[in-house]
Amino acid sequence: MEQEIKRNIPRDLFLHLLAIVTLYWSCVSFVTLLWQYINNFFPDALNPYQNFHSLDLIRGMVSCLIIVFPVFILVSWYLNKIYAREAVVRESKVRKWLIYLTLFIASLIIIGDLVSIINTLLGGEITIRFILKALSVLLVAAAVFGYYLDDVRKETPTKLSKSFGWGSGILVLVVIISAFFIIGTPNTARLTTFDQQKVSDMTGIQWEIVKYWQSKEKLPATLTDLNNKIADYTVPNDPQTNQSYEYNIKNEANLSFELCANFNRPSQTSPNILDKPFSVAGIPNAISQNWDHEAGRVCFERTIDKQLYPPFSKTK
Repeated sequence: MEQEIKRNIPRDLFLHLLAIVTLYWSCVSFVTLLWQYINNFFPDALNPYQNFHSLDLIRGMVSCLIIVFPVFILVSWYLNKIYAREAVVRESKVRKWLIYLTLFIASLIIIGDLVSIINTLLGGEITIRFILKALSVLLVAAAVFGYYLDDVRKETPTKLSKSFGWGSGILVLVVIISAFFIIGTPNTARLTTFDQQKVSDMTGIQWEIVKYWQSKEKLPATLTDLNNKIADYTVPNDPQTNQSYEYNIKNEANLSFELCANFNRPSQTSPNILDKPFSVAGIPNAISQNWDHEAGRVCFERTIDKQLYPPFSKTK
């Protein structure tokens, strides 16, 4: 008997801990994904910075569910097989402590969620966006609480285990598939990353042109004029084609120029800092920071304001 306990305790501890941790991980990833979908389909007009669904966050949560949730299902299935052979494992203190800890955490989440709903309702700030987020947390916590409460009260594995496994599996699969309608395929993600890098490159080039004007009181004739070994700056090329970005002087006297690039996909309007005017001492920037674009060749015309960006010789 003593040898059996020594053999079973490490195995039981490992499997039960792995099951609980992957359960928590899967629940957090699932709810986070639902919240990102809600942000996408029910934007908040009062807080546009929260409206934009984070593609990186969605990708991360989808990755977690694809790996972590199947681990939870497999470990739970294997534990049920062990319970059928060794009834003593099902009654182990490790398992019961972890289940009651899960029930405790789920109870706190349900109570806190209900308090938050009532508090928001009394404050007159209830919205469909808030209701959906609160319900997503409430339903996930209630499902976990109900399943484990039923399971811990019985001496044999609950009959809900198969239904819970299939039901949660189908639900997770639907949520994962839905994510691809927002983030696109891996190839789409790669093309979007190329476009984001192009915008980042042109933002840097733009400000180097402004500094060039302030130093030399003229626009650079070509982008290669911006290369500066002392400042360790070299004009980047298009990361997708390795060709130079297109630069044209529109009006030398008016300090107008344009930067052009070929984009793979239309940009997504988001409250990114690159999309908003930059200001110095509260004065709006004369160079628009709007980098919204369609697919194909797009040019961004910029004009340097001499009052906002005077030559360095006149600022001494």
